Amino acid sequence: MNPTAIRTVDFRGRSLSKLGYRTELPRAELDIESALISIAPILQSVKSGSESALLDLCEKFDGVRPKSIRVPLAEINSALESLKPGVRQALEEAIRRVTKAHTDQLRSEIFTQVVAGGEVTHKQIPVDRVGLYVPGGRAVYPSSVIMNVVPAQIAKVASIAVASPPQIENGGLPNRTILATCALLGITEVYAIGGAQAIAMFAYGVEGVCESVDVVTGPGNIYVAAAKRALRGLVGIDSEAGPTEVAIIADQSANANEVAADLISQAEHDVIAAAILITDSPKLAEAVQVELGIKVSKTKHEERIRSALSGKQSAIVLVDSIDQGVNVANAYAAEHLEIQTVNSKQVSKQIRNAGAVFIGRFTPVSLGDYSAGSNHVLPTGGCACHSSGLSVQTFLKGVSFVEYDESAFTEIAANVITLANSEDLPAHGEAMSARFEGKK
Repeated sequence: MNPTAIRTVDFRGRSLSKLGYRTELPRAELDIESALISIAPILQSVKSGSESALLDLCEKFDGVRPKSIRVPLAEINSALESLKPGVRQALEEAIRRVTKAHTDQLRSEIFTQVVAGGEVTHKQIPVDRVGLYVPGGRAVYPSSVIMNVVPAQIAKVASIAVASPPQIENGGLPNRTILATCALLGITEVYAIGGAQAIAMFAYGVEGVCESVDVVTGPGNIYVAAAKRALRGLVGIDSEAGPTEVAIIADQSANANEVAADLISQAEHDVIAAAILITDSPKLAEAVQVELGIKVSKTKHEERIRSALSGKQSAIVLVDSIDQGVNVANAYAAEHLEIQTVNSKQVSKQIRNAGAVFIGRFTPVSLGDYSAGSNHVLPTGGCACHSSGLSVQTFLKGVSFVEYDESAFTEIAANVITLANSEDLPAHGEAMSARFEGKK
């Protein structure tokens, strides 16, 4: 196989629209509509079923039938007791950093005196209960436990449940490191179930097994994304997570070895992961091609990485200047955007659309995946143009508390009645005038 199979897209001498750039840098195709059809029987089975139905689905899709969907507390604690000390230390440090960064996301209560006697207080109130999904397919992600649980805890969500697929090698329990991470965070409600059936369980609730939740968050495969789409409205969701993606803006100062390593690190996730290098340096582009040829053959997941890099979703993009590179990056709106230029900090100030921005040589995406303090549950598929990554705000609702006294009410009443009549909603105005009738 050609070791430099990643394609080249040349935007030099071309100034395209946002749509134009995005068209020439397509994502891998995800047939969510077909997935919605596929999961419809699963959703119905969960909605009308019992624990037995959930166990049947685990056996069908994960190849193992758990003893129970709810993971016994003893198993959670046992997983923590057997956790390797080095892994525990790394997880605890990641928890500390993520907690520190996310605590600063909390917003204060806002009090506004609109007029004398009329006030609006805006409060951030946590949702009552959340269901957090942690994937367990090609890889397991204890880091995703941290990224989902910590902001929910900081938001003071009263009831937190975690679901992760049962593992054959763990006797039908979720991965032991995932269980241990739950224990580190004080999470005792954990379910051995994955895929669309886990999302459905959270959304509908299953009597005697799991109460329904208000919000579901966490990344997953296409069937998890389809279930989120199908059940959105019944529950709130963070996003329909698609394949992971990285874009790197780099100039001649970047280290080709490091850039190649960063592209490979995201390609490692999935055959449809996207890896994009945007550079004004043909010399760097050539050097990265060479480094990819050397490095990919030495990786553990060589076949998966080659597939991702050779797919249409990955490319080395040549631009006339870093300014044009910024335009391309803002149009593409990557989940992860690295900036490796002589003035990375200054370039970062021009970025509007990205899930998270990683500035400078010593801030690779891998750092953000685990221990930077930022969250790694981020918008994919160009959704960074309009959506944010997971945060404390995901688990909070903004609620306005409004109070007017009689004087303030009387002062504005005629205005409200006028507006109500202009919208042909006279009963709205009558609800105002009724207060005056009550004084007679």
